[in-house]
Parts: sequence; structure tokens; C-alpha cells
Amino acid sequence: MNTETQNAARRILVKGGHLIDPSRDVSEKADVLITAGVVEAIDKPGAIPSDGAEVVDARGLFVAPGFVDMHVHLREPGYEYKETVATGCLSAVVGGVTSVACMANTNPVNDSGAVTKYIIDKAKVAGLANVFPVGAVSIGLGGEALAEFGEMFEAGIVAVSDDGHPIMKSSLMRHALEYAKMFGIPVIAHEEDLDLCCGGVMNEGLMSIRLGLEGIPSVGESAMVARDIELARYTGGRLHVAHVSTAESVEMVRRAKHDGLDVTCEATPHHFTLDDSAVAGYNTNAKMYPPLRTERDVAAVRAGIADGTVDSIATDHAPHHRDEKASHFDEAAKGVVGLETVLPLTLALVRDETLTLERMVDALSTQPARNLGIERGTLARGSVADLVVFDADRAWNVNATELASKSKNTPFDGWEMRGKVTRTIVAGRSVWEDAA
Repeated sequence: MNTETQNAARRILVKGGHLIDPSRDVSEKADVLITAGVVEAIDKPGAIPSDGAEVVDARGLFVAPGFVDMHVHLREPGYEYKETVATGCLSAVVGGVTSVACMANTNPVNDSGAVTKYIIDKAKVAGLANVFPVGAVSIGLGGEALAEFGEMFEAGIVAVSDDGHPIMKSSLMRHALEYAKMFGIPVIAHEEDLDLCCGGVMNEGLMSIRLGLEGIPSVGESAMVARDIELARYTGGRLHVAHVSTAESVEMVRRAKHDGLDVTCEATPHHFTLDDSAVAGYNTNAKMYPPLRTERDVAAVRAGIADGTVDSIATDHAPHHRDEKASHFDEAAKGVVGLETVLPLTLALVRDETLTLERMVDALSTQPARNLGIERGTLARGSVADLVVFDADRAWNVNATELASKSKNTPFDGWEMRGKVTRTIVAGRSVWEDAA
């Protein structure tokens, strides 16, 4: 039997789990039958005969649409010493993430159809998570001239972003929103006013003063968010605010949504879990842009996730080689890995009653899929069978050296977590199973 025939014949019955599917407003015990890579049937426990299917025992576990991370740096091409498409996708499925949108700051930059196709081909060879490339807004991320959105769109991009670099020219941002609108894709904005933030390495405040480090003021983010919301209002374009980190930014997005603008945003687990006190001791694994903010900002981001203002949770998975972090704080690379810790850190919001489980899955799966316009984030009959099975209570300790990611730069090394993925299924294939 050839591979194609085997795939067509593959059947998996996920039995006895608690199914959470916000796309259909479902939260109940149910069995899920997968045939030939799609969801064939969903019914009450025990109602679907196995008929020779591989049976996955999900009793006592939760079953949900596979998580969709709309902000990941896979580093390939060009920075394979940090991460590759294959190692990044392995890290993703270990964390229950079945689809990733990967940013364009590679080398060469993903500002052409050729690079887009290269990334997609690499993901096919890896055969793990789905990879949806994000194209550059500007040629070479230079911030001067628009990249060719049409060519990249035909090759497979789902959004455009110069993430890692803010779009300082207002006219370029305006034209990006107008051009992207032609293809129905969002502009994902890294909101940072370099004139306000220049030279900063952590949040501006008491902690930066105490440590003697140059601060990054919160207005450096919120001022750009305000500009881009007004440009979205003017152009009718789709704006997605990446890694929102300040109370003011959350409130501006809230007002924009109230006004009916096509504005969405995301927050990262590190921005809703940690504040700038994590930098104490010059901890370079707590250095990222935007920086960790104050307790007030953390509370605002958490409240924004709860009420849907912050519609999506994304990791901003940013792998760096250990030597790039093992330096003076001012010189250390910015960013952290996050694909393998996103579930337990988000479950912490459920345990403290900030979120319901249903809203958690909505933010991790359903909403990011909608933001990207991809046919994922649902377990409706006939949909692609991407799903995650997880134990919400299982305790485990983060050991950075054991992460599947090629890089180990996490601020959560040594933390005790609660919540573990036990199985990840992509297009009806079991691509990862917890051996413990």
C-alpha cells in the first residue's frame, strides 16, 4: 500500500475526552472520529464504533482544535543555528500548536514568492505542523518601499509584517494597509516608535532606574498603536497589533473594536505572566521587545484577553543561540522561546478564573485562525483534523535543556507548570505523543 493510500485509509477515534470547540460553541464529553485527515463524526461517548480505527483514550483529558500561533520565528532560511523549520515545527507540536504563522525576518528576508515557497516546501518535508508564512511589508525589511504582496500571496503568505522592525513611515504604513486590503490579508504591526525608544533595553520605570539600564517608555508602543488605528480607520484596512504590552494599547484597541474597525491584536504568555521585575539580576532571558512592563500593564493585558479585546494569544517564539544571550544585558539578543510553555501558562489564567477553558481555546485556536483567514481552529464535521489532547492538571518542570526547540532561551527554566499536551494530531496524523 503506498503512502497516499495509507493516508486515505487512516482512521483515528479519540474517545472519552471533554471536547472544547468554540467555533461551534461546544463544551461537552464527546468522541471524535477522524478519517482520511478530516473530522468525519462527533457523537456522545461510546456512540461511534471503532471499526478498526486507532483508538486514542482521552478519558480525563480535554480535546480541542489544534492551537494556531500567529507569531513565530522559525529563523530558516539564514539563521539555522538558532532554529530550523523542522525543529521549530517539532517544538510547536510538542506544545499542541498545529499551525504556525512564521515571520519574515529571515536571511534572505521573506519578501518574495521564492522565499515563501522555500519555507512552505521545508515545512512539507518536516511533516509536522502546518506552516503559513508571513511576508515582509517592505523590501528587505528596510522600511522604504513595499514588497510585492501579490507575488508572495500567490506563493502562500497569509499576512504581511516587518516584525522586529516598526514601520516608521506613516505613508508606507498607509499604503501597506491599502495594498494588503486588495488581498484580504492583515498587516501585523510591530508597534515601536524608534524616536521614543532608541537605546532602551527594558521597560522605563523604577526597575530600569534601579538597574541602571536605559528604559523603553510605554508611550513608544501606544503612540504607534494610536497612529495605526487611525490609518486603519482611514484606509479600511485590516490591522493586527502584535504582542500588545501596555494598558494604553489595550484600551485603544478596545475603542477601535467598539467603533467597528477591522483591528485585532495578540498578547504573549510572557507579557501576561511576567512584569519587569523579572529582569532583576540582569536576566537576559527576560529581555524581549516589547519589554516586560509593569504590574498594571500585565493586569490590563489579562483583562483584555478575558473580554476579547485581545482576541488571540501568540508566543512570539524567538529562538536565539545561547551565546547571544550570554552577554551583557545591553548587548544580549531580545526574545524568548515559547511554543512548549504556552498551554500551561495560559491555563494559569483559567485556574485563577481570569479565563474560562472555552475562552482559552478560543484565544489559542479559533480566533487566531480567523485573524489569519485560514481554515483551522475548528473541529466541525468535514474540517481538517488538526487537534490537541491535553491534561489540564498534570504537573511538570521546565528544563530548558530538554526543550525540543533548537534554542533554550526561556525565562521559565525551572518553573513548575500545570498542564501538558499528551497528543497532537495534524491532518489526521498523530505527529507527537507524550511518552511519560
